[in-house]
Amino acid sequence: MKIAIVCYPTFGGSGVVATELGIALAKLNHEVHFITYNQPVRLDLLSNNIHFHEVNVPEYPLFHYQPYELALSSKLVNTIKEFKIDILHVHYAIPHAYAGYMAKQMLKEEGINIPMVTTLHGTDITLVGNHQFYKPAVTFSINNSDVVTSVSESLKEDTLRLFNIKKDIKVVPNFIDINKHNVHFTDCKRDLMAAPHERILTHISNFRKVKRIDDVINIFNKIQKTIPSKLIMVGDGPEREPAEKLAKELNLSDKIIFLGNSNEIDKILCFSDLFLLPSERESFGLAALEAMINHVPVISTNVGGLPEVNKDGVSGYLSDIGNINEMALNGIKILETDEKLNEFKENAFNEASKFDIHQVVPQYLKLYNETLLKVE
Repeated sequence: MKIAIVCYPTFGGSGVVATELGIALAKLNHEVHFITYNQPVRLDLLSNNIHFHEVNVPEYPLFHYQPYELALSSKLVNTIKEFKIDILHVHYAIPHAYAGYMAKQMLKEEGINIPMVTTLHGTDITLVGNHQFYKPAVTFSINNSDVVTSVSESLKEDTLRLFNIKKDIKVVPNFIDINKHNVHFTDCKRDLMAAPHERILTHISNFRKVKRIDDVINIFNKIQKTIPSKLIMVGDGPEREPAEKLAKELNLSDKIIFLGNSNEIDKILCFSDLFLLPSERESFGLAALEAMINHVPVISTNVGGLPEVNKDGVSGYLSDIGNINEMALNGIKILETDEKLNEFKENAFNEASKFDIHQVVPQYLKLYNETLLKVE
């Protein structure tokens, strides 16, 4: 099967999932074509089965904002025709589903009927897509997709609540490749981050307001007063500077390490004892899943898809948004003894294993095949 995948090429969850899906499909001998404006960050290697097509947007003074959707839809048309693509899979409603629909219509004029699968990931629905300016286009794009999937039951419910959707939405969860995470580092170099008697807490995100970065630091502040510990902050974004300022105000600069973006997430999680994710919204919680597969229990909010991933009292704990006191107490509960910590670490891995990529990719292949049969 020849599959075209459209995604954002960044560190965000939707781009990571789309890239990992494409890599997995290529290993199954399907031909995968990534179409986006940069090579995806998780796409380390191109091969006979993996191809990358860059979307270039020529700059014209006439345009106040350069028309990426126009460039993307044109690139889709050309790529689908040149490589005889069988199916198009777009990740994120804006602008990918809209550009995909336009490509479908242009190809139809030439007698080519390309089916499109649209996967909804989160803020494309709950934040950006729900804006009154974009809502009609998003609704139209979803309703004109051949198949629509969402990464959690919670996101499916949000989509049906916020939009006038006439299509059936199938839930295909995000996933993790257990085989990739079976690497046991002989030396995590833990001593570079903390003393032997200290616990290591970690947060990984794009440092946007929705991640409540100040809550991460305040939770850590309460925990470290009881349990000697360090906090590793991985990622970058608009809230990083305020976070560094808050760390200084709380005299925590020597206990919080800001690493910026990193491709070595597994090495960082290798020596982590607890993962903090007090987000205001999480349609799935891929960061939590990546922590759990690395035997790191999670303290998170109970929003969106997080309760579908992080099992309260098993792989970690769930709390209401902003309840930093409870989150800190639950963190202390996990960290106070090695016995309790090891129990939660093992539970976290076991829960994450339920989302193994080898259980999820067949669900996408089944959808592809069913969709192709309908088109024929």
